[in-house]
Amino acid sequence: MSIPDPPPGPIAKTTYTLAVCLYPHFTTLDYQGPIEILTAYSTSSRKNYSLLFETFPDSAIDAEFLSHSMELVEPMIGPKVLPTRTYKDAMEQGKQFDIILIPGGAGNPGNVDPSLLEFIKTQYPKAKHVLTVCSGSWILAGTGLLSGKKATTNKQGFRLIEELTKDLNVTWVPKARWVVTDDKKIWTSSGVTAGMDLANAFMEYFVGKEFAYQACKVIELTPKGEGEDEWAAAHGLV
Repeated sequence: MSIPDPPPGPIAKTTYTLAVCLYPHFTTLDYQGPIEILTAYSTSSRKNYSLLFETFPDSAIDAEFLSHSMELVEPMIGPKVLPTRTYKDAMEQGKQFDIILIPGGAGNPGNVDPSLLEFIKTQYPKAKHVLTVCSGSWILAGTGLLSGKKATTNKQGFRLIEELTKDLNVTWVPKARWVVTDDKKIWTSSGVTAGMDLANAFMEYFVGKEFAYQACKVIELTPKGEGEDEWAAAHGLV
């Protein structure tokens, strides 16, 4: 007995583009967890998840996965990932993304391919939002775009990142599950799983609490609020 395909969900009135920035030895959950929420109402999800959601927002977020080359990208743990576009190609083709997502991992401003930093700086002026997870905020800080702004990062490496960026004028917040700048453009999270809390908070802002809750309900996530950070104390930061 075959199972019929579900009816498609309503077509989004507006579709936003999301660039997931990959690099060697990134942390898989840093991006994979958030995109379960961020792209819950994507163009493809409206076909596959139409039986799971009661209603759909007017907008969708569709993701692309970028790297410095089209070769498979090896994470710290887990299977290699095939990118859909390179940073260089995106810049040469004038591709502008609405949302930029920078995961953490073993990357830092000194060891990632320069095209990643150039891509972020090129995209930033017209991008609507930049999201970072874990030490992804360290990469963003290396572009100078966090200068004069508040942010947070992985608590295990908090003091090291704070020390190495002391000349960049970043206000690092030690106790925070996630932090958003006053203009709502830059969203940074603490370590790994905090990226899902950030994604939920972002979707509450972007499409509303009802739709953010629906996405959490499907994946059975109980998100934490901005200040619900037990790990700051565990790592001696407060």
